[in-house]
Amino acid sequence: MSQQIDVDKLKRAEAASSLAKDMITQAIEQSAANQILAQEALKQASNEISQTQKLISDVQSQFQATSK
Repeated sequence: MSQQIDVDKLKRAEAASSLAKDMITQAIEQSAANQILAQEALKQASNEISQTQKLISDVQSQFQATSK
């Protein structure tokens, strides 16, 4: 049985992880100057990481379902 990777979900995961990296960088840059902006950037990064994990988990589940 052929396993098909959901490339769309993986591309969305890639974009979310890239955005999370940018938010973490922003938090580092803002850490000394503006704690509120730094905290908000970290919150957004955390949300993006959660989205990335969900998308990857969906793809892994799809693999497991098709390999049974």
